[in-house]
Amino acid sequence: MNKRWHLPFLLFLIIGSVIIIGENKPTFRTQQGKIFGTLYTVTYEHNADLQEEIMEALKAVDGSLSPFNKQSLITHINNNEPVVADSLFTKVFRMAEEVYAESYGAFDPTVAPLVNAWGFGFKNGIEVSPAVIDSLQALVGMSRITLTEGQVVKEDPRIMLDFSAIAKGFGSDRVAHALDSCGVKNYMVEIGGEIVLKGHNKKGNAWGIGINKPIDDSLSACQDLQTVLRLTDCAIATSGNYRNFYYKDGVKYAHTIDPRTGYPVQHSLLSATVIADNCMRADALATSFMVLGVDSAMAYCERHPEIKGYFIVAADSGRHEIFTSGEF
Repeated sequence: MNKRWHLPFLLFLIIGSVIIIGENKPTFRTQQGKIFGTLYTVTYEHNADLQEEIMEALKAVDGSLSPFNKQSLITHINNNEPVVADSLFTKVFRMAEEVYAESYGAFDPTVAPLVNAWGFGFKNGIEVSPAVIDSLQALVGMSRITLTEGQVVKEDPRIMLDFSAIAKGFGSDRVAHALDSCGVKNYMVEIGGEIVLKGHNKKGNAWGIGINKPIDDSLSACQDLQTVLRLTDCAIATSGNYRNFYYKDGVKYAHTIDPRTGYPVQHSLLSATVIADNCMRADALATSFMVLGVDSAMAYCERHPEIKGYFIVAADSGRHEIFTSGEF
């Protein structure tokens, strides 16, 4: 090669290499949208746009577990149509059975008829009365429904399933799994407040997760924070009664229904935040704790030190008290 061409040729190679390296350098990206009737945000560091992989994971969960999706597997099951449960449904069903037993029935996906009756579910509410509640409770209980070799069998065809208190957490787990499969080392996956964290944020720090003050706010306009947690490599879920509620005849009715009584809970626990190794479990336990109340929730965390709890309770003084499990 003529020496006159050496310098331009080398410059071309250097510039080309810089462009290629720049294109492949990992960068933090954020994807947002709607799924399961709520909002999701996924922030991750990668050298490629993983929107397709994220949406594939979300749509798979929606197609299996969303009662608002008229073509989903769970809708077909609720309508008593012949279907075979897929692996996603089976995994969530088994976790639901486990938490149902551990919480002595406080977590129960068959509570759907009661949730709907009180106006918090996927069907319009009805005029409730003690007689109505008694009749609906005959349709509630995970012991009344079984899953064997993909077949769901109900004691009564009117029994319905609603995995809303576990599906968002499971969805976050599935997106996290998709990111793991793509080699992502740093991410935050959040669906309706149920979060999976790995690695660090854009600044190289642990992820900052805010816990809202439990202020009655049905429009979600108030975003005041009770505290901010610095976390990584874990899942976190929060449940509370300060966003989804209504008043009737001067009485506040919140969306957390106690499957054991058939009525909305009326105790002092305002918010339950759970840290666990997967978001499906954290999501289910946060709901369970809102039913159980702070004393039983703290006792559960003592029996299961791998579960960490942060509880906000309404005190007699009108102020908020904070309770945390020993391992928090």
